[in-house]
This record gives sequence, C-alpha cells and structure tokens, in this order.
Amino acid sequence: MRKREYLDTTTDIGFKFYQTKDDFIVDEVPVGEFKGKGNFLILHVKKVEMTTWDMIAVFAEYMAVPAQKIGYAGLKDKHATTTQYISVDASYEKLLKKFHHKQIKILSSQRHSHGIRMGDLSGNRFSINLHFVDNIDAGRIEKVARRISKNGLPNYFGYQRFGRDNDSIQQAKDMIKGEIFIEDSKIKNFLISIYQSTFFNDWLRERVELSREKNDGKFLLLEGDVYKDEKGKFSTPKIMPTRDYESQKLVPTGLLCGRDVFRARDEARKLEENFDDEFLQEKGYRREALIYPKDIECKYVKKETKLTISFTLPKGSYATVFLESIANKNYTAKDVKAKTKQR
Repeated sequence: MRKREYLDTTTDIGFKFYQTKDDFIVDEVPVGEFKGKGNFLILHVKKVEMTTWDMIAVFAEYMAVPAQKIGYAGLKDKHATTTQYISVDASYEKLLKKFHHKQIKILSSQRHSHGIRMGDLSGNRFSINLHFVDNIDAGRIEKVARRISKNGLPNYFGYQRFGRDNDSIQQAKDMIKGEIFIEDSKIKNFLISIYQSTFFNDWLRERVELSREKNDGKFLLLEGDVYKDEKGKFSTPKIMPTRDYESQKLVPTGLLCGRDVFRARDEARKLEENFDDEFLQEKGYRREALIYPKDIECKYVKKETKLTISFTLPKGSYATVFLESIANKNYTAKDVKAKTKQR
C-alpha cells in the first residue's frame, strides 16, 4: 500500500499513542435529539475493550432476540472505551433495568419514534492520550492541529480499513479479476470495500502531492471536481466555487468506483480515471476529500509528559489519520498496540 501523504509537511513531532481503554476514548454524536416517546427504546451504552458486534450479541442473548432486531448507527473501536446509541423494542424496557455486564454499561435510556439505522450519527468525539510529549512539542501539536482544522484534513481511509496486513488488498484484486471465488457475502463485501478504498486513497495521495507542488500545501481545486453540499447533494459547478469551498459550504469529493455514481469531468476526470474501475458491478459512492476537525482541546500534563487531545470528526473518518497528519508519519496496527509505554 502506498504511503498516505498530508498537506501539512511539518517536521516529525515525536509522540506515541496507544489504542487502549484508558488512552483512546470515543463518544458517538447522534444526529439529533430523541423524542422521549414512542415504541422504541434508545440506549446510551458504554463499552470497554469489545467490538460493537460483540456488544450487540450480548444484548441479543440477554433479551433472547435476533441481533438484527437491535439497531446501531456505526461500528466503534474494540481497543478503546467507547459510547454509542443502540435501539431496541420498548417492550424490553423493564428487563433492561436489570441488565449487568462487566464490559458494558447502560448510561441512560429514552423512548423514540423509530429505531436507529446504520449511519444515523453526526460524527464522533475523540479524546486520545499522546505520550512522551515535551513542552515544546505540546505547543507545536496544538498549533498544527488548529491549522489542519482550518485548512482541512485529507480524508484517507485509515490502516484499520485494510485488515491486519496487505494480503487483503491482493485478495480483493484477485476476487475482482475472477481469479478466486469468495462465497461468504460478508467477506466479499469487505474485500470490495478494500478495493474501492485503495483506489480512493491512491487518488487522494495524488491530489495532495499536486496541492503541495502547485498550491503551497492548500488543497488544489480542479475544473470538473464533484462537490458535496451541506444537504448531501453532489454537483459539478461550471465556475470554480472558491468562495463556497472556503466557507465549507461545498466540499470536493473523491470516487469510490462502481456503478451509478457521479463521476468528475474535465481536468479532474483526467486524474480520477487513473483510479477508477468502470466495470465494477457493485454500487459506487463519493467520499469527501477533506474533512475539518472541530472543537479541538488540548490538556498537557508536564509531569507525565502526556498531552490529551480532544476533537470531533464527521462520521466515516479516522482519528488516526488526524494524528498521522500532525505527526507527519503513517501508523500501523502494530504501532498503536497496547504495550509497555517506552520510546
């Protein structure tokens, strides 16, 4: 896999972070408020060191219902402490008052008119401990983070998207070519997403390098780019929408190849077509090329050489990509694995 490149080319800032229950905290941000009445029960749930699917399985077994009867908006990290919202039929309200599990806690519950569906979230709030940070780097980290928040963060898929090693990427390519057959639909869909995501990341790297070369590190817009507006609609303006882009009303997007998807035109298409597979039968999408981290807070504890950085990202984006951009390096699962905190 090609290296992820970033717009901000600061010299490496030294810190380490670990995906553990104490160092990696994720809180789901819902789309809106829940009504307080209805036939569904919304549970605000805290889980520690377990996947969302494992948590759903625990609730399904406790209520004696199929897992499909439990709604959730998104998948949360296993090696972390996370909170998220799930929905169940309100008839289980009394039973759930007695629920107890050592890794799961129901923080609150309220009624709502409908269940939660995949994607029903605004974003996620992260709070991550960065270790071995000295006084000078603590200031640099905050400064760079705020600059990225203003100029935009390349919205790469993080290393988590691609499995534990690059074998999954080759397996995906072999499956698409028809050289291997995958019967399991979950594995097949996973490999297709890897295939699409690899193209997207490689395209975004090209755009970042072009921006550094020709636009002083600020994302370079091209004629024919496809933009997403605040309502989620896509368009290709005839005139370069510089003002709406700078005010974040329009965001340039990149292609996740497949059928029935809006493709770029003109200059933007010439670059995009190098990272496209027009024969892929699965549905295609467009993904924001840039995102803007919000509400950045930093708390430094000199005695512990620890900086806690908190920020909010839109759904589908990766906290580890934000940290990569600050550090100007790429991470792997091995880099953030829980271990003795040594340099």
